[in-house]
Amino acid sequence: MRHPAYLDPRTGRTWPLATPRWRGPEGQPLLLTDLPGITRAEIRREERSLWRYAAALPFLPEAPISLGEGCTPLLRGEWAGAPVRFKCEWFMPSGSFKDRGASVMLSLLRAQGVDHVLEDSSGNGGAAIATYAAAGGMRARIMVPASTSPAKTVQSRALGAAIELVPGSRQDCADAALALGNDPAGSVFYASHNWHPFFLHGTKTLAYELWEDLGFRAPDNVIVPCGAGSNVLGCGIGFGELLRAGEIGRLPRIFAAQPENCGPIAREWLGEDAADPIPTIAEGTAIAQPLRMAEVLAALRGSRGGAVLLSESEIVRATRGLAQRGLYVEPTCAQAAAAFARLLEDGTIRADETTVVVLTGSGLKATQRHAELAGVPL
Repeated sequence: MRHPAYLDPRTGRTWPLATPRWRGPEGQPLLLTDLPGITRAEIRREERSLWRYAAALPFLPEAPISLGEGCTPLLRGEWAGAPVRFKCEWFMPSGSFKDRGASVMLSLLRAQGVDHVLEDSSGNGGAAIATYAAAGGMRARIMVPASTSPAKTVQSRALGAAIELVPGSRQDCADAALALGNDPAGSVFYASHNWHPFFLHGTKTLAYELWEDLGFRAPDNVIVPCGAGSNVLGCGIGFGELLRAGEIGRLPRIFAAQPENCGPIAREWLGEDAADPIPTIAEGTAIAQPLRMAEVLAALRGSRGGAVLLSESEIVRATRGLAQRGLYVEPTCAQAAAAFARLLEDGTIRADETTVVVLTGSGLKATQRHAELAGVPL
């Protein structure tokens, strides 16, 4: 195998991993060149975290930053009259699936000499970066829109991250972070969960874990909430590696769930006209301009999957229905269950198939939203 390298997937140009970079010289988002995948014999079975799949990473740091992330429950359940497996990704140290990406990204960057990282996020991404920076003795600076509720940044502040409030919109915040990340004289590295390809090699461990959970076979379908698409791409990368390693005979179909109020990837997939974003209860996936739309769409096509646009009422019903089953999750990730119901109804998925619904974030992250749904004043 050739040495892993940064890859511009739109031109094929590559750069060595030795020099940390978060995007290409023309401002393009990068991936990594294909890795060969691992076999079940290469799993570190004594390791109870995603680092049991360390041999699948582009390189192995001497001292990974780990808090036991991964190895989340895969529960048998029922939804819309059909059997389903719920993958409970909120069983993570910071309360969301983004711990997979943060653990791997910061471990690899720290091994390359990075000790001060920048992120722009008011939600789960910022919390995950703050968590693993603290665990790894790194400094973290999190930029958030000035209008962000203080409750959303309490977790990151408590973990020691420096919170910077940026006037204006979420896009203004992202632009400010980009400007800092591009500053050649800057002392902070832009370790964005949306930009850095190492993050995707953390999220790909979800695919390896599902493969192991299911007795070393791939499910028929995986349904994920989708904002920027890191779980879609992670599953595409991970299952692609398992296919190359000869451990599975086919890819599972990957389905992306997005809100009608802000679902540019699903709209593009379904051939619908673009629409201006409006507020949605699924705020964690409200990404109006996803960086890797072309790559996400390619992953959906390559898996023979698809995308679903969901109404606010469907998302609310799914949030309540999951809670009534003891699954207290964010409305954002309840979209995956709502999408499963829709895909069953239109015949895209059959009840006799093995379908995994990925639940990405704890309901504790959305206390205000749950209070509103329950009619309880806070």
